[in-house]
Amino acid sequence: MAHTVLIVEERPTITKGNSRHIQGDAADINTLKEAGIDKARAVIITTHDDAMNIYLSFYCRQLRSDIQIVTRAAEERTISKLHRAGADLVDSSASMGAKSIMNLLRPSDSSFFSEALNVFMVETPEAFTGKTLAKIQMREKTNCSLLAIKTGDDFSTNRDPDTPFDKKGKLILAGSLEAEEKFRQEYLEREIKRVAA
Repeated sequence: MAHTVLIVEERPTITKGNSRHIQGDAADINTLKEAGIDKARAVIITTHDDAMNIYLSFYCRQLRSDIQIVTRAAEERTISKLHRAGADLVDSSASMGAKSIMNLLRPSDSSFFSEALNVFMVETPEAFTGKTLAKIQMREKTNCSLLAIKTGDDFSTNRDPDTPFDKKGKLILAGSLEAEEKFRQEYLEREIKRVAA
């Protein structure tokens, strides 16, 4: 699936003549709207200033409660602050790339990448069947983010939030240990109790 990527850059010497760059300040609402913040599925914040990354994460989360926010942390102590500001995923010197994530997921249902990020895999809960990601409001309830759906050896990413789930496949999710526990309590433990009743 093809994706349109636009880069917001303040320095005009870099953006000049490049159609993929938007020249402006990422903290300015007009610049973000020009870059497509209203329709974007995800925003990646990669300044070299942790304080600015925290601010932009918070700002983008206020503009879009449903957008996927990925950012970076120069210092490990900033990771928890970025998550509290609204970031879904935080990349740091202790985190790994997507290829490493997929490699580690194959032998195990749960992998740890930093103190703040836990990637885990579960069977699609019964409560998800026939419902959309937007309807379920998983991130709002548990602070977990859906990375992909694994069906056999295939991985499906960038799921449309308006596409209903079916029972096939396993969900690959990311969140803190606390977020994983909330997910299991909200969707898996309730299901076990309902079946046992």
